Parts: sequence; structure tokens; C-alpha cells
Amino acid sequence: MSELSGRTALVTGGASGIGAACARELAARGARVTVADRDADAAATLAEEIGGTAWVVDLLDVGPLADLVLETDILVNNAGVQRVAPITEFPPEAFRMLLTLMTEVPFLLIRAALPHMYESGFGRIINLSSVHGLRASEYKVAYVTAKHALEGLSKVTALEGGPRGVTSNCVNPGYVRTALVDKQIADQARTHGIDEQQVVEEILLKESAIKRLVEPQEVASLVGWLASAQAGMVTGASYTMDGGWSAR
Repeated sequence: MSELSGRTALVTGGASGIGAACARELAARGARVTVADRDADAAATLAEEIGGTAWVVDLLDVGPLADLVLETDILVNNAGVQRVAPITEFPPEAFRMLLTLMTEVPFLLIRAALPHMYESGFGRIINLSSVHGLRASEYKVAYVTAKHALEGLSKVTALEGGPRGVTSNCVNPGYVRTALVDKQIADQARTHGIDEQQVVEEILLKESAIKRLVEPQEVASLVGWLASAQAGMVTGASYTMDGGWSAR
């Protein structure tokens, strides 16, 4: 495929998991991809594999992002982390960190990318949200809050960017087979006092009609389509890929 030939893309958290799958998908469609990640070795390795560029960055250092200028046609806000604990035991500093990484950082990167997108009359902003951007679960107060905020950011961006050729959408997967989810399984097992297999069957996939984890490439395929010309009238939307969880 070469439908994105001549386009540039930036994927945050791009060196592993969903981000790496998105970087490979966009590169396969012809885009020149910048892999943004704090893991220098992993970012460089993937960038070399896909013929892209590595940007080694700690996105939690938000100061420099305020003056950042991004000349990218496609922005995939993917970087994220999880923390599982009851509200009464949730560290305030962890709450602030999750909101910074998954709400403030996407805002700053969108802010940095829009001038170039407006000038060229084309832009695709794709925000990796979650079913937790639409639904809530216990013990995930910061993640759920951040993803709900990301949904609002995406919709405002869609309204402002639409007349200028820029679309903005959220992708909302359920539990994806990544290292982040593996850690959640272990955390949930400790929190609930059950074994990890019970976590998968009784907690993670309890509300899903399809009883398996989402694969990173499945998410990336949707991201690739949203970046394409075929999705030019799709904006302000939230695309669930949750095995039917949010149908309840």
C-alpha cells in the first residue's frame, strides 16, 4: 500500500505494544513515521526496521512541549500507563502523572501539530483512548478520568479542525495483548486476592461478548484506516473495539 506516500506520522509510545503496531501499519501504508518513546534502543530499532526516525523523549517533561513545533500530517497519541488501586489508596502524585501523560501531553502535541496541518489543509489526529474513555471500572480512577478527558479533547479538536481539513478521532479498545495489560493482570490479582487466570476470565473479559484479548495489529488496522483518505468524513468519533463490552 502507498496511500499515505508523502505523508509524515508521529506515534507516541511508539516503540512497543499498540504504538509499535501503529508505526508499522502507517509505514506499510507509505507514511514516514517518527517513533517517539523514552526507550532509546527500542525506538531506534523499530525506526530502522520501518525506515523511519526515532525521537527519544520523556513526555512527562512537559515544559519543552509548550514551545514545540510539529510538522507532521498524522499524530497518534498513544503513550500511556496504568495504575490500579482504590481511590482511598491512590497516590495523588500518580493521579497527576497519569493525567499529565494521557491528557495534557496529547493537548500539547495537538497544539504543536495543528498549525502545520492547517497550513497544508490536511491532518489526522488519532487518540488511543479506551473502552474506559466511555465506561468506568473500579480501582482505575486516574486512567478512567484521563481517558474521559481525552475524549473531550478529541471532540473539541474535531470541531475546530474540521473546517481546516483536520480530523480527530478516538480509538477505544478493550484489553489489548500488551505488556501494560500483563502488568494490570498482576496488579488486579493482588488487589482482588485471586489468581491471574481468574482476573482474565472474571474481570477483564467479564463484560465482553468475545472472550479474548484484542491484538495490537487489530487496533493498528483501525488507526491506519482513520489516517487514510477514505476516512475524510469521520471526525469527532469514538471507535470501540471491545468485543461488545460497551454494547451492554
